[in-house]
Amino acid sequence: MDRRQLLSLGGLAFPALGWAQTAASAAGRVLVLVELKGGNDGLNTVVPYAHPAYAQLRPSLALKADELLRLDGALGLHPSLAPLVPLWEKRELAVLLGLGYPQPNLSHFRSIEIWDTASRATEYLDEGWVARAMSAGLRDAARFTAEGVAIGSASLGALSGANAVSLNNPEAFVNQARLVRPAQAQGNAALAHVLRVESGVLQAAEGLRGQGAVSMATEFPAHAFGQAVRATCQIVAGQKGKGGVPVFHLTHGSFDTHRAQLGTHANLLKQLAEGLAALKAGLVEAGAWERTLVVTYSEFGRRARQNQSGGTDHGTAAPHFVLGGAVRGGTVIGTMPDLDRLDGSQNLVHTADFRQLYATIARRWWGVNPEPVVRGQFDLLPFLDV
Repeated sequence: MDRRQLLSLGGLAFPALGWAQTAASAAGRVLVLVELKGGNDGLNTVVPYAHPAYAQLRPSLALKADELLRLDGALGLHPSLAPLVPLWEKRELAVLLGLGYPQPNLSHFRSIEIWDTASRATEYLDEGWVARAMSAGLRDAARFTAEGVAIGSASLGALSGANAVSLNNPEAFVNQARLVRPAQAQGNAALAHVLRVESGVLQAAEGLRGQGAVSMATEFPAHAFGQAVRATCQIVAGQKGKGGVPVFHLTHGSFDTHRAQLGTHANLLKQLAEGLAALKAGLVEAGAWERTLVVTYSEFGRRARQNQSGGTDHGTAAPHFVLGGAVRGGTVIGTMPDLDRLDGSQNLVHTADFRQLYATIARRWWGVNPEPVVRGQFDLLPFLDV
């Protein structure tokens, strides 16, 4: 074998080694997934106020231009999102426009299943996309306490299939975990089986034990989302660097605003913005903001035209936020769906595939091969400076 052949073989071998090396370097990073349950109305979140059709489609729901927090000459944020403006100004918040997928499904259950598993609309998968990222190399990058923690919801969502736990009440979990020891399973076949199946719970319990004592100076909102943010920050603060919990799944809502949307939506967005601002403050205090990426998502947006009940029905594409110290912020990325070109169901036509978001996280944030994660090739989105 000559030197050229050796180099050729080395070149063939390099991609796998390269993924492993980059995943290892990303092992200390944190991803916080914020699910806006019920289907958030994207058109009244990132508002295309300059488009004439916006007000025409929403005679009583359209927000006035002078109420909005202007992003540029065409788009503005809902005024309830004012706590996010400092992040935008500091270039730590970016807006991703028009996320959706072909053949959109308007069922809550099925659509969030598509988002969680990163499947096509016509296929059914059991495993979440985060679990596939673990199998693609992230799992080998560090000895994680748990691969993910879902806070405030019984559903693991994208963490399904990973070594993850769901905590409706993190403090109660930590307190109860103090009572659970592997030795207690001896002689109790049923408990031993539970402990084997739920090995992730035990592993997380070991890692979280005592984390309830972490006190933080950051003030967290009293509402449910604010308390989920507080729990996330406490866990991150107690597990510095590699080997902690790499993924958190938080939920907020319901955004299923079929009736009397204006007040309900304004309050939900206010709580979202308060929680995200507190999340940044808490992670800065924990020394983790620069290595954390926060992403919002929802099963779908709402229909462009308001209904007769002062609300909006299930729709399709929507904008979402990415936040963090490594985000290329202060920018709007992508193309707003054309309000003059709705689909056959009078819904917005997506301009970016949500799997582009996941592929970008897999490749740029975790350094793993995105193709097995999103089960295909998707163009990356330019929202990270890593």
